[in-house]
Amino acid sequence: MTRKPIWILVAVALSTAFVAHAAETPRIGSPAPAFELKDENGVSHDLASYRGKTVVLEWTNPGCPYVARHYKADTMERLAKQYESDVVWLAVNSTHYNTPEDSRSWKQEQGFEYATLQDPEGTVGKRYGATTTPDMFVIDPEGVLRYAGAIDDDPRGRNDAPKNYVDGALGKLMAGGDPDPSQTKPYGCSVKYK
Repeated sequence: MTRKPIWILVAVALSTAFVAHAAETPRIGSPAPAFELKDENGVSHDLASYRGKTVVLEWTNPGCPYVARHYKADTMERLAKQYESDVVWLAVNSTHYNTPEDSRSWKQEQGFEYATLQDPEGTVGKRYGATTTPDMFVIDPEGVLRYAGAIDDDPRGRNDAPKNYVDGALGKLMAGGDPDPSQTKPYGCSVKYK
């Protein structure tokens, strides 16, 4: 019996895990995965309860330099305020070592008002296929995923006027259109799953 080199077995296992994970990732135009998570104050948020409203999910981690840069520039807070009458904005922290206290401290330091959902097991992050912080998802009032990917087209923060994909997606949805692009490659730090 011929034994296969260990690197072949590892490669097969990793590719199988990647394919299995990719198969679970929701597609644009499909229903957004259901979830119920508690926020930093213990208040429960059920995606189904937001039916009839557009929802933005923002994967976050205050320890990530990309997230810190966007919060310093008020990227997320400005958009959340701009659309606050039409959109429910929710941050989601799937960092396995994050605590509600950490989220409350970050929220107070940054001065934003929307909730930070606690996902330390990474269940919801994996269900959405969130890979980076930030990683953005826009869900329409019917509960359909309409945008997934980067916040903008400026990963390094060098452009004075970056194209904000989430702003574009929300604007199109509010006008009755389809986001274009509807999917981009997210950038940032890897989600620190357990």
